[in-house]
Amino acid sequence: MQPTNIQDPDYFHKVVDCQWACPAHTPVPEYIRLIAAGRYADAFMINWKSNVFPGILGRTCDRPCEPACRRGRVEEEPVAICRLKRVAADYKGDIRHRLPPPAASKNGKKIALVGAGPASLTVARDLAPLGYHCVIYDGDSRAGGMIRSQIPKFRLPEEIIDEEVGYITDLGPEMRMGKMVDSLKGLLAEDYDAIFVGSGAPRGRDLDIPGRQEASENIHIGIDWLSSVSFGHINKIGRRVIVLGGGNTAMDCCRSSRRLGGDDVKVIVRSGFEEMKASPWEKQDAIHEDIPILNFLVPKEFRHQDGRLFGMTFEKVHAEYDARGRRRLVPTGEPDQFFECDDVLIAVGQENAFPWIERDIGLEFNEWDMPVVDEVTFQSTNPRVFFGGDSAFGPKNIIWAVAHGHQAAISIHKMCQGDDIKDRPAPGVNITSTKMGIHEWSYDNDISLDLRFKVPHRDKLIALKDIKAEVELGFDDKLAFAEAQRCLNCDVQTVFSDKLCIECDACVDICPVDCISFVANGDEADLRTRLSAPATDLAQALYVSVELKTGRIMAKDEDVCLHCGLCAERCPTGAWDMERFLIDVAQAEHVCCSK
Repeated sequence: MQPTNIQDPDYFHKVVDCQWACPAHTPVPEYIRLIAAGRYADAFMINWKSNVFPGILGRTCDRPCEPACRRGRVEEEPVAICRLKRVAADYKGDIRHRLPPPAASKNGKKIALVGAGPASLTVARDLAPLGYHCVIYDGDSRAGGMIRSQIPKFRLPEEIIDEEVGYITDLGPEMRMGKMVDSLKGLLAEDYDAIFVGSGAPRGRDLDIPGRQEASENIHIGIDWLSSVSFGHINKIGRRVIVLGGGNTAMDCCRSSRRLGGDDVKVIVRSGFEEMKASPWEKQDAIHEDIPILNFLVPKEFRHQDGRLFGMTFEKVHAEYDARGRRRLVPTGEPDQFFECDDVLIAVGQENAFPWIERDIGLEFNEWDMPVVDEVTFQSTNPRVFFGGDSAFGPKNIIWAVAHGHQAAISIHKMCQGDDIKDRPAPGVNITSTKMGIHEWSYDNDISLDLRFKVPHRDKLIALKDIKAEVELGFDDKLAFAEAQRCLNCDVQTVFSDKLCIECDACVDICPVDCISFVANGDEADLRTRLSAPATDLAQALYVSVELKTGRIMAKDEDVCLHCGLCAERCPTGAWDMERFLIDVAQAEHVCCSK
């Protein structure tokens, strides 16, 4: 193998698995250390720069960082990264003086943003301080998009939305709320230099099965129903409720139903429990609130009498897999199952709807009637139009919308300045030694043995009486400190200096996970089998040195390294050092333009 180029910004970036997995690349270990030090405002600002909505995401994020967490490789549960983000938001105090002020003057460029959800708000957050005149359109009366309309208040209080959306609206974008855009062609005819579409995936899928039309009065599309609940248009539901679907929207629907009068609420799903798209914690919360989840049942008919819904019939199925691993649901032959109900909420998926986008404006759509969008620049085939969030590639999570918004803002900024939008700015990288003495580091490298701490919850009987009472109460400062100590500081890298190494193998002896080897070089497949412990995870790199004096090389398996620093403490020559790696992913403000 060739020696590892640790100057490549992405090498150590990938080693910080949680940050690499985060679509917005939030520096997770950095802000967790700040929380452990009680520096909550600093931790909040690190989050605000990258993910824009720390308090919102600290309650609602899909947590792609946590399955990647290295702690999950040595015990069952990863660090509670998401809930620690909330701690920074809860304890930060007043940080308004640390936010960018509105631009002192405009730069003459005008940008339209369709939709006031997380993607559009991120674009406005990045461009408004640079002098762009951002105009945000939304059919609702208040900004936030699906953050405000579809996430129940018992998960995300209104005041948190107001605060964090307010940080962006305070930057001075022109807010045209209650103004639905009904023609992209009309918008293009106005004096906008660019248009960003962040209108989400506003249409919930329906079920076309017998009885749907006849019993329609008590059959509701999940996301529309949640929106009506959020804005106070609906405040009750029948006693017996069936929720169809296995995603997070279904979990929000069933839990909301419990608070609006449903005391017999069931979730019924086509797939198995493990295959459900809902996050594991969302399923756990529903079950905790006495909501059964029934699996492998396919809706067959809405049962009604004189237009009144009284139940549903389902076919029992099981999963069969072909040689390529593709699943097929096959009837078991058992009798159909019938469940009584007064209301049904359909939460079987969401899809994009673009009736307001004309098909003669140079904007191509694919076979799924989605706009053709560049996955790097987020530009459509009409060069003035950009997409982001659910509008770009279909329904995902808030953190993905934020990541799209950052990248689209870079593209819009470069285009408006006459630069090539495909030329993406490089990230900023800082790597510094943490050495404080021969065997001392500027961070705590004593690994906590604690298991993951549980987030306190409001008493169930009290929570179910009030749809606005937040269920999760969050970590207090003591629990936050204890949970933060579980972080393995994966951003503090083990950096090897071949010139200082005397090949004494002291680091090999002290390593608790056998991740360091001194062996003869070879091709990667062969080398991985000859290490102190075979390196079987091909997705994780080997850190390989140049040839040493004995003809051997040093090879370290990044997959199992705990970043404990014992190799650096033991090394008699200082060939190993613990160096803090911090990557600053570029945003629009970092772009150096030609004009």
